[in-house]
Amino acid sequence: MSERILLAIAALLAALVVGLGLFWHPEPTEWQLPKLASANGGDFTLQSVDGPVSLSDYRGKVVLVYFGYTYCPDICPTSLVATAEGLKQLKPEELAKVAMIFISVDPERDTPARLKEYVDFFHPAIVGVTGTPDSLADIARAYGAFYAKQRVDTAGGGYVVDHSADTYIVGPDGKLAGKIAHATPPDQVVVALRKYLNQP
Repeated sequence: MSERILLAIAALLAALVVGLGLFWHPEPTEWQLPKLASANGGDFTLQSVDGPVSLSDYRGKVVLVYFGYTYCPDICPTSLVATAEGLKQLKPEELAKVAMIFISVDPERDTPARLKEYVDFFHPAIVGVTGTPDSLADIARAYGAFYAKQRVDTAGGGYVVDHSADTYIVGPDGKLAGKIAHATPPDQVVVALRKYLNQP
């Protein structure tokens, strides 16, 4: 990825996020926590460029979990820009209690090194991880997330990955607590995070 292309993408996405914040306010919807994840916290261990990363490593923090991939043309960058802007609005002491894990659903192309380059572009609090196809499928199932490879000859590598676009919120106790809908404006991301940061 060249720096010029990344800067162009960032400018376009920043404009989109501003527009979303001004004109789009999603209605809250009913959502049942997946039984497996709510029972055991949906704990997992996956691989980052710096070694294994477990959800339990972040016990005591509010953790955002997002399923996506670095070749995603629009949904992932939109979500990550909005979330990153929300993280930037937190006070330093609040940000110290928040982490985000970006789980790649494209292990064939997303190496740990590529994931680090990708997530670092959005925010240093985001850690990119991957794993075996079977482990990723088990984790996604635990969270109620879905993804599926779709053949597209014009795409890089000849395919895209359709995937759910919500960001899952894991509370400081390590249990799945809620989710943030795709394209939620940054100020609402802050509201959602503070709800769990301020819980006793």
